[in-house]
Amino acid sequence: MEKSSTALLCLLLISISSFSKNKGDISSSDSTSIKSSHLEKNTSISWKDFLKIANRKNLVSKPKFGGYFIGNYVYYDNKEKDESAGFSVRCVRLYVDGNFLEDFIYRIQAEVAGSPGVDKGPHVLDAYLEWVKHSEFKVKIGQYKRPFTFENPMNPWNVGYGTYSQSTVKLSGMSDRLGEHSSGGRDVGFQIQGDLFPSMYDGHRWFHYQIGLFNGQGINHSDFNRNKDLIGGFWFSPLNNFRIGAFGWTGKYSSTITDLGKLSVDRNRWSVGVDYESDWVFRSEYIASEGGKSADENSYKYAANKADTWYAMLGVPATSKLKIYGKWDVYRDEKTNDTKTSIYALSFNYRLMKDLMFQLSYAFNQARSAKYNTNGMRTTIESNYNQITFQTYIRF
Repeated sequence: MEKSSTALLCLLLISISSFSKNKGDISSSDSTSIKSSHLEKNTSISWKDFLKIANRKNLVSKPKFGGYFIGNYVYYDNKEKDESAGFSVRCVRLYVDGNFLEDFIYRIQAEVAGSPGVDKGPHVLDAYLEWVKHSEFKVKIGQYKRPFTFENPMNPWNVGYGTYSQSTVKLSGMSDRLGEHSSGGRDVGFQIQGDLFPSMYDGHRWFHYQIGLFNGQGINHSDFNRNKDLIGGFWFSPLNNFRIGAFGWTGKYSSTITDLGKLSVDRNRWSVGVDYESDWVFRSEYIASEGGKSADENSYKYAANKADTWYAMLGVPATSKLKIYGKWDVYRDEKTNDTKTSIYALSFNYRLMKDLMFQLSYAFNQARSAKYNTNGMRTTIESNYNQITFQTYIRF
C-alpha cells in the first residue's frame, strides 16, 4: 500500500510537470529523481521536500513572518486631557505574507495589543488576496486599507509626524466622524487598480487608478445594509516619488442606537492632494464631507452634516539618521470656524538603525467643538493645550 501511494504521488508530480514547461512548474527531471530515490528507500515524499521544490519553482513562496511595536509616553498641560497621559502601548502588530503561483500575494495582519472602541483585545486588521500579474490591472479582495487619500494607506512607520492627520482619523475611517467603530481606515471589499504609462527615462509609472466596492461598516463587522460604499481615486506622477491626486467616496453607514433603532447616515466625500516621498518629504491634502452623525441621538438630530479638513507637512533630513517634520493640521467638525481644531506640530525622528526609531514630538492644540443638548441648544467648547509625545518604534 505504501509503494502504491508513492507511485501515485510520483505520477501526480510527473503530470504537473507535463502540464507546463514554463515557470511555476516542477520539471520531469525533478519528479523522476524524487521518484527513484524515494522508491529505493521505500518512503513517501514529505511535505517539507515538496515545499522546497515548490519554492524553487515559484509555485509558492516561503511565508514571511514579521511585526512591529510602537510604545509611547504622552504629556498634556490640560487637566482633562492629562487623565489619559502617561506610558502606553500604541500597537503591537504581527503579520504573515507571501505569494503563490507567482501572480498571487496574500497578507494577514493582526493587532495583538488591542485598541479602544468596539474591537478591544486582539483582532484582525488585514486579510486579503491580490492578483498582481499585470502592473496595469490588479485585483484585490478581503479586508484592508480603504483606497482614500494618500495618507490613509501608509504604515505608521512612514507617516512622518507621530500620528496620522485629523483628515485621516476623522474622515478616512479610523475614528470616523459619523460614529463608525475604530477600524484603522480599513473595510471589507473588492478593488481593482493599476499603474499605466511607464516613463522611458526612469521607468516610474505616470498614472495610477484605483476603485473598489466596500461594505461600509469597517473591520470585522457584517454589512448592516444592502448598500455598498464606492471608493476610488487616481493620481498623476510627473516625477518619480511625486504624486498629484484626487479621490472620491460615496456610501452609507448603518448603526443601531437604542432610542432610534437602526440608523443609516450618508457618507459622501472627496479629496485632493499632493505627495512627495524621498529624503525630503512634502504632503498636503484637503477633504470635504457630507453626511450625518450616528454617535448619539442629539448628534443625529442637530449636528451639521458637513465637515472639512486639511493639513500640510514638510520633512527635512538634518543628518543621515535624523529627520525633522513640521505640520499644520486643521479639522472643522461642522465646516465652521467655531468647530475648528488646529494643531501646530514639530517632530524629531531619529532612526538609530533600519528597524529602530525614536521620535520626540511637540504639538500646540487649539480645539473647538460643538455640543448639543436634548433641545438642540448648541454650546461651543474651546480648549488650548500643549502636548509632548515620545515614541519608540521597533520592527522585527
